[in-house]
Amino acid sequence: MRGETRGFTDLHSHLVPGVDDGARNLGDVRVSLNKMWQAGVRRIITTPHLDGSLTRDRALFAARMDEMDEAWGRLVELSKEEFPGLALHRGHEVMLDIPDPDLSDSRLRLAGTSFVLVEWPGLRVPPSTGPVLERLLSSGVKPIIAHPERYRGLDRGGNMAGEWRDRGAFLQVNYASLVGRYGDLARRRALGFLERGWVDLLASDFHGRPHLSPSLTEARQAMADWGGGTQFGLLADVNPKRVLRGEDPLPVHELFVKTGFWDRIRGAFQSRERW
Repeated sequence: MRGETRGFTDLHSHLVPGVDDGARNLGDVRVSLNKMWQAGVRRIITTPHLDGSLTRDRALFAARMDEMDEAWGRLVELSKEEFPGLALHRGHEVMLDIPDPDLSDSRLRLAGTSFVLVEWPGLRVPPSTGPVLERLLSSGVKPIIAHPERYRGLDRGGNMAGEWRDRGAFLQVNYASLVGRYGDLARRRALGFLERGWVDLLASDFHGRPHLSPSLTEARQAMADWGGGTQFGLLADVNPKRVLRGEDPLPVHELFVKTGFWDRIRGAFQSRERW
């Protein structure tokens, strides 16, 4: 396997075996890495779940990270032996179950950069999200909000997601959302964010089970069908590489779907009282 500098970079997945609801064992990891490779992924930042509240309990945090380190080592060993052209990095998907997690440990950040992948608890938008993001930013952390299209409690039109970006956060949409695998609502939201130019990154959120797919290939085709090939290149290739280097994502122009499909989507937005 050659050509490490080419191919996609995926910055959201659950491939560390046995530590969360992702890959259960090395068998799952082996199948999952092969699927990622076949989809064109050459660099992975895998991001197991972590409750932010754990970072404020020294003993519990140390025990959890010991578990993570051991499982991460097994993942790296398998990858080196069977996928030598694949570059693996680590991070976490940190659930903001408290407003002030301690994210100073480099293992929590994406490939040791200042970027941290974060999510709101229970796929619901809590009150006062703006001050939480501002607190993280003031501590030197650059939050990337995972799958904003999937949260319950967004205002009609999803304007709150735009406010998160205005405060300095970045938005990461899942490939699977673009092809309807989280339902029609998540797809409509994802497309709405693309139309507004609010999406900074695309990623798989691949949970490493043999029956699942990273959805990258299908999302790439969907974006091409909508006339969004340029945007897809930025969202799936250029910007994830920039994050891996510690650089801010580049702005991505609004997506205007070429077919009549978008008119039907727009009508669906307007016909609902809320998302």
